[in-house]
Amino acid sequence: MEVLKIATAGSVDDGKSTLIGRLLYDTKSLTSDKIEAIDRVSKKNGLDYLDFSLATDGLVAEREQGITIDVAHIYFSTPKKSYIIADTPGHIEYTRNMVTGASTSQTSIILIDARKGVIEQTYRHFFINNLLRVKEVIVAVNKMDLVNYSEEVFNDIIQDFEELRAKSDFKDQKLTFIPVSALWGENIAEKSTAMSWYNGQTILEHLEALKAEDFEEQSQARFSVQTVIRPKTDEFHDYRGYAGKISGNSLKVGDEITVLPSLTTSTIKDIQFFTESFNEAPAGSSVTISLADDINVARGDMLVKSNEVPAETKVLDAMVCWMDNKALVPGTKYVLQHNTNGILAKIDKVEGHVDNNFGAEEKVSFLALNDIGSVKIRLSKPIFADSYHENRANGRFILVDTLTNTTAGVGFIK
Repeated sequence: MEVLKIATAGSVDDGKSTLIGRLLYDTKSLTSDKIEAIDRVSKKNGLDYLDFSLATDGLVAEREQGITIDVAHIYFSTPKKSYIIADTPGHIEYTRNMVTGASTSQTSIILIDARKGVIEQTYRHFFINNLLRVKEVIVAVNKMDLVNYSEEVFNDIIQDFEELRAKSDFKDQKLTFIPVSALWGENIAEKSTAMSWYNGQTILEHLEALKAEDFEEQSQARFSVQTVIRPKTDEFHDYRGYAGKISGNSLKVGDEITVLPSLTTSTIKDIQFFTESFNEAPAGSSVTISLADDINVARGDMLVKSNEVPAETKVLDAMVCWMDNKALVPGTKYVLQHNTNGILAKIDKVEGHVDNNFGAEEKVSFLALNDIGSVKIRLSKPIFADSYHENRANGRFILVDTLTNTTAGVGFIK
């Protein structure tokens, strides 16, 4: 069954958790015990309706404050698809959490309170979706019941958002605007009777209609080796396979490949998934590849088609989202994890801080927690990398603190 990964984003009190809870309820993904618990707590809080935000706000601090703090992954399915929702916090203090949740998502739902319209946090959420190259974005204009289901209010928000979209350089992104009331289930899974002027799909209908090809990345094939498989049994005495995940494009038997960084060459002899062999494996496949020649390949190496070798570099210009309480300053050393390859790196220069409105960079000398900015990084040895725009998997990295081993930041190569 096809799996769709979704990230959600919204400002405080936009109703994001309520929307997810309603989606779970309408798809019959909540157990009867869970519904009874929601009903019990809702009544205790003096409500005469089910507070669906209780279905997702799992931390005690979240329930007490009525906000989302951590990234929660929520699973549900329909007869057609399985879904994984990364419920990300919307407040500026938790930008790092939103980047984490959206980094592996195929589509995103940005919530807007119909009473407030496009606000500063909306700029930030949309900017992050552009930075991460999320192709499909649903803009859910929520709480339409509080503006009397006004078509004029909805159209004004679309116009404001389109002005924001015009500043983006990511022209392949598709926006879909849907007016909803998460509290009352209007246009979540069922068509709204209160907004007869809206002729589009509900949120669930739109998600169900999305196809795998809508998210396909048209770039060059990259295969990062996770591990070398050597069974050393009588049946597979001389077998040597390389396990990993394909990104960018497909690989097939007979392709001439180059191993990086050694630049040795060979031909793909077999592609396996468990015990089954395939002639071709598409991007996104986790497979084991064996080669025609007995050459040295190890974890951290990368297999590419011989006519599609990426650029080799020791200096990276990147956009970095900073996740550490300790500021990012020039001269600091980190381990840069690029695919399965860890390299010692030094921050050469912090070139600027990016605002949320796609404006010019502000010159700064450091990046603080949750800042996003341009950074120049010098590596102890060269890597073969693409820009993030060309290949998401081979154009991103994380920076790991050498003392604490914590993830200090994530980067996207320009």
